[in-house]
Amino acid sequence: MIRLIEHLNEAIGWPSLLWLFPVLFMFHDFEEILTVEAWAVKHRDKVLPAMPPFARKALSASFNCDTRQFAQDVLYVFTVIVASTVLAVFFSFYLPFLAALSLFFIHSFTHAFQALYLKMYTPGVWSAVLIALPYSAYTFYRYLAANIVDWADIGQSLILLAIAGPPLLWLLLKGRAKAAGQ
Repeated sequence: MIRLIEHLNEAIGWPSLLWLFPVLFMFHDFEEILTVEAWAVKHRDKVLPAMPPFARKALSASFNCDTRQFAQDVLYVFTVIVASTVLAVFFSFYLPFLAALSLFFIHSFTHAFQALYLKMYTPGVWSAVLIALPYSAYTFYRYLAANIVDWADIGQSLILLAIAGPPLLWLLLKGRAKAAGQ
């Protein structure tokens, strides 16, 4: 494993490592885009009752989300990821990138938890475990090992995520509810 990491460190330069984020995000979200609508239709009657009431209320519109609406939501997130990558690559301003990367990392665990909790495939779980989790963990490692950021920077990015995340999630869920006519 150490040899693989050393090889990756030599083979992948910083700009390439950072630009991989939007690319790998899209690979992850392609899995979701291609599967989410049919999966939600097929499993909504099993999944919604298994959710806690607050989650059921917040996410019920997501189970009526069609592929177009979901892809539109992905576009919004992709735009934020590209903007944060531009700031990191061209201006060495890493805070938004680290916040987005933190969300990508945490999001991997939510996919795995959903699949384990529901005891079934859930859209995005394979790419979350095989792409998002390894990439985000490796990128954090590279940042820390190169002393480009430290744990305080990652902490600040988590604070940014905690401040910006809930309103952005609320807007996303409101848009889905509006699209579903709820």
